[in-house]
Amino acid sequence: MSVDLNESYGSLLTGIKDRVKSAQYEALRSVNRELVMLYWDIGHMIADLQGEDSWGKSVVTRLSEDLRQEFPGMMGFSVQNLWYMRQFYLTYSADPKLQPLVGEISWTKHLAIMGKCHDSMQREFYIRMTRRHGWSKNILVHQIENQTYEKTLLNQNNFEETLPASISNEARLALKDEYTFDFLELGAEHSERELERALISRIEEFLRAMGGLFAFMGSQFRLEVDGREFFIDLLLYHRRLKCLVALELKIGEFEPEYVGKMQFYLAALDTQMREDGENPSIGIILCKEKSRTIVEYALRDASRPIGVATYRIVSELPRELEGQIPGPDEITRLLEGI
Repeated sequence: MSVDLNESYGSLLTGIKDRVKSAQYEALRSVNRELVMLYWDIGHMIADLQGEDSWGKSVVTRLSEDLRQEFPGMMGFSVQNLWYMRQFYLTYSADPKLQPLVGEISWTKHLAIMGKCHDSMQREFYIRMTRRHGWSKNILVHQIENQTYEKTLLNQNNFEETLPASISNEARLALKDEYTFDFLELGAEHSERELERALISRIEEFLRAMGGLFAFMGSQFRLEVDGREFFIDLLLYHRRLKCLVALELKIGEFEPEYVGKMQFYLAALDTQMREDGENPSIGIILCKEKSRTIVEYALRDASRPIGVATYRIVSELPRELEGQIPGPDEITRLLEGI
């Protein structure tokens, strides 16, 4: 075959592969949805009849045996799973916002959320984010255990005031208040350069910890302004937001002057690097510690979209912040369209 024919064939093969994979994904998604809806209906019937006839546990045990005998090649009719179906129906049917989300994720992911989340808004968050980002069960469990819900709702940024309304909520959901880098082999005392090198050496885990939709563009990214050189610690790109993300690493406490420096970087990126059709560049200042009040004041009059977060090598959400999570109305508004 000629070179042109080889190129055409390669393009054809790639296109067909992509289409087959897409069809396989949609078929699997359809099967998963049907299975979840089947379990919903079974849970509904068990819950209804239990309420009417005051069934005991022995009836569910008998039902499990009869169903497995009738459908020997079909998994999922264990006693435990039948009880999960009942719990699933009772949990979701009681909440008008959860019920429409029943078929959006797989059964095993629903089990993980039911087992680990005891708040309706928390369940809704993880269902929507799993659907949005295509999290596997293991990633979902990791996100729950890493308190992503709480850390996302507590994040500090000025995105609502500085970004187009079409992406401001998406941007707010892309930033956490705190990042856990438990994959790093760093001591308690380390320099900013050591932190940067450690993150780059474990780039896949780093991007996953950042949220999974970031692409790495470079470290010590060089900008030239009026003959002088400036360097951004890490430059990322957010695929869904379609914007550059400048990340500055600070091993100490947040200082207000960091915002001015980040605004300068973002102005330069938007002028020199931003492509047609891309959204305004975003800055993330990542510190070891921060005062929430000082951050709030520092961001109040900032004209560029900036978020301030902390990082820890191993972390749990501080207890004093648990009561500061926004109310249901604010969470609902944030999740709209996700």
